[in-house]
Amino acid sequence: MPPRPGRSGIFYALGAYSIWGVLPVYWKWLSALPATTILAHRVVWSLLFSALLLAVSRRWRELRAALSGRATLVPLFASSLLIGGNWLVFIWAVNHDRVIEASLGYYLTPLVNVALGRVFLGERLSALQLAAVALALAGVVQLAFGVTTAPWIALFLAASFALYGLVRKVAPVSPIPGLAVETLLLTPLAFGYLAWLQRNGAGAFPHDDAKLVALLVLSGGITATPLLLFAAAARRLPLSTLGFFQYIGPSITLLVAVTVFGEPFTRRQAVTFGFIWSALALFSLSSVRAYREARRADPVTAAP
Repeated sequence: MPPRPGRSGIFYALGAYSIWGVLPVYWKWLSALPATTILAHRVVWSLLFSALLLAVSRRWRELRAALSGRATLVPLFASSLLIGGNWLVFIWAVNHDRVIEASLGYYLTPLVNVALGRVFLGERLSALQLAAVALALAGVVQLAFGVTTAPWIALFLAASFALYGLVRKVAPVSPIPGLAVETLLLTPLAFGYLAWLQRNGAGAFPHDDAKLVALLVLSGGITATPLLLFAAAARRLPLSTLGFFQYIGPSITLLVAVTVFGEPFTRRQAVTFGFIWSALALFSLSSVRAYREARRADPVTAAP
């Protein structure tokens, strides 16, 4: 029996957010380059990687359909701008030792997801889920009050990625062609920027560092893999449910920031962890109860 959409969506979400959690390490290896250069390479190589996936899976027809239909092209144009801006700000934050603030942005994202799910998709939360949201909000708010400057990185990352998730959920296109269209729309700007660098003597590639060149080339695969997992999860799970998996990514990122990059971990941040994991416990309890009720009501359709 094939896996149910909800169960497969959970595995896709776990994979996507775990990879995103450790991704700052990858961008830190490239920190000798400007964020704009890294982003341009990331876009170009992601397009080539997506084209390879399309060739292997023989799904060129879906790509043509996505490019020819306004119902897909318009939302994918919006999602390409959202994810491009998100990538740029996140890479900049890693390069400037602002990883903890970036993790705060991804803690905020699920709360924005819940709001978008209620407003645009009509999704409703149970009492336990509402309590979980309140706990998570309390933890994020008290952490935000501890930031000495305006947390623009956190706010931008939260808003851009939550909106990206909403657009990708409603866009009638499967993950691989969707990613291919998004990177295709961004590639003229990215390739033009790299050509400008080359023309002005800066060089599109670092000439004396083979490791950096290899990391830039591999950035396509490291970018595409979690995005494809996320897009697949977004089409299988309610946006509010998907939002709570988002806490996996920033939790890992925060641990990386503290243990690998040496950024200070304060008591206020420790309190936030307590709030957030308590929220996750409540949300998990709510999900288990909902599953048991569905199984009692219809044992056949509720079975995994």
